Amino acid sequence: MALGLKPGDEVIVPAFTYIAPAEVIVLLRLTPVIVDVDYESFNVTAKNIERGLSSKTKAIIPVHLFGQSCDMEGITELAKEYSLFIIEDNAQAIAACYTFSDGTELKTGTIGHVGCTSFFPSKNLGCYGDGGAMMTNDDNLAIRLKMMANHGQAVKYQHEILGCNSRLDTLQAAILNVKLNQLDEYSSLRYRAAQKYHELLKNIDEIGLPVEMPFSSHVYNQYTIKVKSSQRDKLQAYLKEKGVPTMVYYPLPMHRQNIFKQIARQREHLTVAEELSQSVLSLPMHTELREYEQIFIAEQIITFLKK
Repeated sequence: MALGLKPGDEVIVPAFTYIAPAEVIVLLRLTPVIVDVDYESFNVTAKNIERGLSSKTKAIIPVHLFGQSCDMEGITELAKEYSLFIIEDNAQAIAACYTFSDGTELKTGTIGHVGCTSFFPSKNLGCYGDGGAMMTNDDNLAIRLKMMANHGQAVKYQHEILGCNSRLDTLQAAILNVKLNQLDEYSSLRYRAAQKYHELLKNIDEIGLPVEMPFSSHVYNQYTIKVKSSQRDKLQAYLKEKGVPTMVYYPLPMHRQNIFKQIARQREHLTVAEELSQSVLSLPMHTELREYEQIFIAEQIITFLKK
């Protein structure tokens, strides 16, 4: 809304992510253009995006999935070349850091025109309910975003633009204000837990472990492995029997969702997103995860795969 996009404008979004970014595109009567992702990082790349460009493209939504940044250098160069807005979906990667080729480091969510994050309780910085925030380095855009989130008003009862009620609840803000001071500690605990998983699972040929890309730190909102598609659901069921909760993020790629079949546009077969949706499995990952719990989880995975 704040960027002034018009009905019919196209916005590029990855096929392998949650519905939220494409959902808001459609609600604004824009057209989502769904593109494939990188198999190793799970993230959209400049090459994927370029294949989806058209004369109607106005914006890109790179989603920093599972706690790691997209390769933003190529994406920002592409955006400059074609005069496109970048709206970062940073819901799963708050506190992650991207390193450009010249050594410049920027936090995810601060690289594009707007960064969006979620404070849903399962996120790395979570409140006690629903919540979110937007970030921008543009002072004028910041004013416009604030107004839109508060019924289009900067002064009470003076509505200058069309807005909505999207204010963060004061109670949730108070909780987040305390937890924000511990965000770096939370990230370190998640990273330590991820390294323990790496150590326990590194010699199992039947699964693929998360890959840490050289240009990004990783804050591990999820620890997502890849399992042969014929085994994934069976392994998940086995782990459930043993008391180990797991989740599949995401079992149906964006272009397979019924709501988007007639609305969205895609330029190619989204083979990577299709494969990932059949093979990914996220293991327990949180700041209170204990080593003995991880050892138990790894033992159950190894036992199943040796059958």
